[in-house]
Amino acid sequence: MNINNINVEKAIKEAKELIKKEKVSPALKVSLDVIFLLIQILINRLGLNSRNSSKAPSQDQNRPKKKKESNGRKPGGQKGHPGKTLERVENPDEIREIRVDRSTLPKGEYKHAGFESRQVFDLDISVRVTEYRAEVLEDKQGRKFKAPFPKGVDANLQYGNNVKAHIVYLSQYQLLPFERIREYLTDQIKLPISTGSIANFNQEAYEKLKGFDSKSKEELIQSKVVHADETGININGKKYWLHDNSNPNWTYLYPHQKRGKEAMDEMGVLPEYRGVLVHDHWKPYYRYPDIIHALCNAHHLRELEGVWEQDKKKWAKDMQELLLDIKKDLEEKGIFTKAQEAEWRNKYLELIKRAEKESPPPQEEIERRKRKKEKGMKIKRGRIKKSKDRNLLERLKNYQDDVLRFTTRKDIPFTNNLGERDLRMMKVHQKISGCFRSLEGAKALCRIRSYISSAKKQGIRASYALRSLFEGEDVFEGGVPPSE
Repeated sequence: MNINNINVEKAIKEAKELIKKEKVSPALKVSLDVIFLLIQILINRLGLNSRNSSKAPSQDQNRPKKKKESNGRKPGGQKGHPGKTLERVENPDEIREIRVDRSTLPKGEYKHAGFESRQVFDLDISVRVTEYRAEVLEDKQGRKFKAPFPKGVDANLQYGNNVKAHIVYLSQYQLLPFERIREYLTDQIKLPISTGSIANFNQEAYEKLKGFDSKSKEELIQSKVVHADETGININGKKYWLHDNSNPNWTYLYPHQKRGKEAMDEMGVLPEYRGVLVHDHWKPYYRYPDIIHALCNAHHLRELEGVWEQDKKKWAKDMQELLLDIKKDLEEKGIFTKAQEAEWRNKYLELIKRAEKESPPPQEEIERRKRKKEKGMKIKRGRIKKSKDRNLLERLKNYQDDVLRFTTRKDIPFTNNLGERDLRMMKVHQKISGCFRSLEGAKALCRIRSYISSAKKQGIRASYALRSLFEGEDVFEGGVPPSE
């Protein structure tokens, strides 16, 4: 790595060689070795970015951006592209006729020859007030009989379902803060509302979605492939964990104080799940013995990039290329035969064997512990500390079936990108609002976002799904058409 045009690694190497030539006391030599080690650790940390580690692109401000190559086409929609533009309507809401000012015309006789029309699409944002009048009848005895109001019309003055759905849409889908929503409704629509009412509408949506909560979990439990991921969130200044179980049709988000199995058990999906779980090798997932595991290879590609860049281990670059070659071949063929699958696995195992020579285990520490054991001495408990490249190699070796799981079935993906995407908008919420005020607020957002995400995955618009929720309709029953 170069810092201010200085090759730091080269400078360290030259310093070490100089120390070997000079007569240096053992104490000073040990001290210098520690300093060199610390410098190397700091250099490695400076070298981490979104390409060679799990560092998020948003935190990697100086990441190199690929210049988009020109494809020779002009900007804009290409020939044959189904454009999204305004289309003339047959029955406009308003027609304004513009008459010719005859005083500006030359003298003569004129007859009407039709119109040339142009249409302007505009917004008319306004409040629509519906007054329900229940008829009251009175008989000869003075008894009064009143017609019942429609379901949901309970107060003298109240907000309608469209207002509630619109507010929840802005709050939970577009992630606008309550005060900005209040200001928008007051300024644009002339609708007075308090932030307390906005919070109440979100809570009402949360309670109405209890049935969806159970349904989404049941659908995931019955699914053949499920994605799982977790990320840290801030709730009132304390670190919590947001867990995600999802597939191409359903999303289930859940906040919890813990990151491990206790939280997953409380979610209720994985304890009963028996299919393939795609994840990033978080060890608590392996505590469910009846689950088949598939590891995210996007994580492996980034870690292999880091090992190649920082440790110069050639096997890491070769493994990266091998995984990408397998993925490309699978995309071309659609599915592997048993022979093709075996051929790629043999190449994988051969590369693991070569990597063992380039990144061997810490043999010195193993031998030292062995000698201590033979002498009956007390041995330090815990795993032997290994280098980053060795740890990655052992994972690729010991979990080779899970790494290559994507080659065995067409519905098992190469990465866990779907699970990560389902968490992404919650991270955006954290950037906008800073933190959740309470665990209850986090649970409300998670359940509503899960509902909206599931609806969109099944071709149902978010605004329609929320309006149906407040009207008591289940959008997942009967197959609502995407255009609805």
